[in-house]
Amino acid sequence: MTDPSMYPTDVVRTVPEGRVVYGMQLPIQSQSTLYVAPWEKQAGPGELAKIARVADEAGFFYIGVCDHTAIPARLSDAMGTTWYDTTATLGWLAALTTRTHLLSHVLVLAQRHPLRAAKELSTLDLLSGGRLIVGVGAGHVPEEYELLTGGFADRGRHTDEAVSALARAFTTEFPELPGPRFPASGLGISPRPVRQPRPPIWIGGSSPAALRRTAAFGDGWLPQGTRRRDLPDHIARIRALREELRGGAPLDIGTIVEPIHLAGVTGDWELPSYVLKGGPAEIASSLRELVALGVNHLQVRFMARSAEEFCQQTEAFGAEVGPLLAP
Repeated sequence: MTDPSMYPTDVVRTVPEGRVVYGMQLPIQSQSTLYVAPWEKQAGPGELAKIARVADEAGFFYIGVCDHTAIPARLSDAMGTTWYDTTATLGWLAALTTRTHLLSHVLVLAQRHPLRAAKELSTLDLLSGGRLIVGVGAGHVPEEYELLTGGFADRGRHTDEAVSALARAFTTEFPELPGPRFPASGLGISPRPVRQPRPPIWIGGSSPAALRRTAAFGDGWLPQGTRRRDLPDHIARIRALREELRGGAPLDIGTIVEPIHLAGVTGDWELPSYVLKGGPAEIASSLRELVALGVNHLQVRFMARSAEEFCQQTEAFGAEVGPLLAP
């Protein structure tokens, strides 16, 4: 059991009270064969920049960039090997956008020393005008984790310590770092983040350990692979743990929505059965069912045959579906 003294002493709300917001994991920047579309394989920075700007203008609350450093050959067929660097890409996106938050989705935090991570992320928050959301996870690739950190079996404990250390480094220029892996340094971290008291930290994952980590350390939750029918149980578990560990402190709760295709926007085509498709009212009605469960941030992704079609779907969602999502 993690020492309660490691829990952050503050809570940073990201989603404005009473609002439901939506964001996206950007295409192109990660190309796992589990979700990459054919057009993404020929796309690059130009298309990525255009999609990010369209999302920014369409009112998307965040755009997200994934994190993997090295993919072992045994997983390359499933995961691909194209994974843009998280902090470098978010820094580039900060200069291309003006309003949308910039989300690490999710950073394998324990693979970095927390002072190095705090330096990079605080700089990103400063350069973006306080638009950073730090999404973190424990990681799932043994070879990558062993290479960069070691002790894959202990990644949960490592992650708890790293999140606690990062929160302290965000709030204190000369932080005392918790846990045996990060002794007190007496070293200062600057520049300081713009967001006060610190940038928000959202915890990724849907395992029992991830739910407990969310309740103990997180300002928000980013589920990974949670099916719609399982969401009520997971939310109930997080809230019960939040009451036990943090006295019921508020928490932003999200979910990843089924792939979406807005009918009539770019021409209809044959789509897999798992796609959420229809007009704006129909899509919004389905998403409001998730809101009724307690979700206040929705991650969406669009089925498209080109970067242009992806942009058109993004614009239409912001204009026609977003306004219908109020709880």
